[in-house]
Amino acid sequence: MTRSQIQSMFGNELANKQDDPFIVHNWREDVVTIGYVPDDMVSEATYGMVKEPWPAQLNKLVWEKRIQRGDDSATTTTTTLPNPLILSVGQVVPHEVLGMANFNKNLFVGVGGVEAINLSHFIGAVHGMEKLMGRGHNPLRSILNYASEHYLKENFDLWYILTVMGTNEFTGKVEMRGLYIGNDVQCYDDACELSLQVNFNLLDKSPTKIVVYLNEEYHSTWLGNKAIYRTRMAIANGGELIVLAPHVESFGEDGHIDELIRGVGYVGTPTIMEAMNTNEELKQNLSAVAHLIHGSSEGRFSITYCPGKLSKEEIESVGFQFADLNVMMDRFDIHRLKDGWNTEINDVGIVEEFYYISNPALGLWAVPSRFEDASGTSSSTPSQNDDQADNYCIGNQRASEMSGGVGGWKQPPPQD
Repeated sequence: MTRSQIQSMFGNELANKQDDPFIVHNWREDVVTIGYVPDDMVSEATYGMVKEPWPAQLNKLVWEKRIQRGDDSATTTTTTLPNPLILSVGQVVPHEVLGMANFNKNLFVGVGGVEAINLSHFIGAVHGMEKLMGRGHNPLRSILNYASEHYLKENFDLWYILTVMGTNEFTGKVEMRGLYIGNDVQCYDDACELSLQVNFNLLDKSPTKIVVYLNEEYHSTWLGNKAIYRTRMAIANGGELIVLAPHVESFGEDGHIDELIRGVGYVGTPTIMEAMNTNEELKQNLSAVAHLIHGSSEGRFSITYCPGKLSKEEIESVGFQFADLNVMMDRFDIHRLKDGWNTEINDVGIVEEFYYISNPALGLWAVPSRFEDASGTSSSTPSQNDDQADNYCIGNQRASEMSGGVGGWKQPPPQD
């Protein structure tokens, strides 16, 4: 985080403290592997595509707290001194990789290592984003829970402080709806239950046009593509997603990932997987592969980005459509729009509906026919066109029966 970002989130007093209380986590270098989750759990989550154990990794400073206590064992306690206290604070909300954010994700991903993060994101991508989002328990979360039980529980006095935030429909302000404090999965489960009531928006019909605004927190498509993740289960086949992104200035959060994104683009699961199979850099950065898959419409709907600090050529080079930010901000005045359904008069004088979202981080939007249950069956009768992604192949994205618009594999791919 930059100094201005720290000031914005934590205030001037902490940000300007002489003894800097903030430690920068280097996810490539500052980590240690504390154990492994069995390969059969990974294989099950990826339909057999990945058959290797998942490395549980933590920042060295966190893990060394138990060593400083005098414990040289990775999994047992041999001293009467109390376990080191860890407070993990964060918001529970639907999440594109883990189903629901936070809990042990704060440790194994938030201060985790490149190997673990790459593999976990890839597991989530090939399992299928739409099979994960909004579900607190799923195969990937089970992998993290296994690591917690086997490697964290006996070594730390670990407490979770979890919030659920929602928008006040009368004031438009974000406010806390729930606070949960605990040291086991029940705390997380309770927060998930409330989050689904507060943050999950089940629409009666699929919008043909969704407009999403990204505030100053979103300076890259790596972050800003929440506009895609959180709305893809709602938008109609052949629809258009318009992303108003005045602060977006890059694709990746670091230079290397940015370069990989520019080299491949958000061009659909089959094409991205083909690129990975021939590109060693992508193989070594599976989180980038997962991000590209998650940010692809699979040809089911179009994505128009309106960035403040990226050019038309840059946006179109990664598979998105481009529109001028100033023109689109005049057309969609965020100061007058309300979250939810709005109308505009099109070029031929016809009134058209569109759906507006002022902050995609605060929720998940879906229609019943696309919100599948964990078994892969629909929670209600699907519409005729739900599985017709090939009929809506847009731009340079290539859909297939296996990827079918779900941001990952809809059905397990055939194995040799």
